Amino acid sequence: MTRLGASKSRKNDVRIVAATNRVLPEEVRAGRFREDVFHRIAVGILALPPLRAREGDLNLLIDALLAQINREATSQPGFKHKTLSVGARNLLLRRAWPGNVRELHNALLRASIWAPGEEIATEDVDEVLSLTTTGTDDAILGAAIGEGFSLPDLMADVARHYLDRAMEQSRGNKTEAAKLLGLGSYQTLTNWLLKYQSKKAGTDGA
Repeated sequence: MTRLGASKSRKNDVRIVAATNRVLPEEVRAGRFREDVFHRIAVGILALPPLRAREGDLNLLIDALLAQINREATSQPGFKHKTLSVGARNLLLRRAWPGNVRELHNALLRASIWAPGEEIATEDVDEVLSLTTTGTDDAILGAAIGEGFSLPDLMADVARHYLDRAMEQSRGNKTEAAKLLGLGSYQTLTNWLLKYQSKKAGTDGA
């Protein structure tokens, strides 16, 4: 390369790490991305599923991002080390996160700023999430479709969400939970719990 204003070229040893939300081989075939550029940068390819498909990662990401936010805020006047209440964490875990990790980070950052005390409460997270959840333009009906979108996965997320809520509200009583969800019987609810591998599937209360 030749630096701006220089007369001699120089060699450089670089590594390029690039990210995209497009399927580049399809873009190449459609003529929307240069094939020679693709072959130059696409040496090692890592396909990362959307956050809604990485349920096991969400808890770890929440902890890591909140720890990062706390570290970066230590020099701020009036800094308070923020923790998450159980209710606040559950709200975060139930969201589909169409904006993926960036959206999760921004939500945690806003909640940490708005929370008056050391603990981020359910109300703080609810207020933050309400900024981008209005009417039908929410994480369910407003989810971006295309690469990484899976209607079965989204429907399963919705089912698990309401199954867990019903089991919590009924305190593990499956007969009562079935009534709350408009399901015909205790057995029907059990089948739904097993089908969607709800975390409440093992509850034995009738």
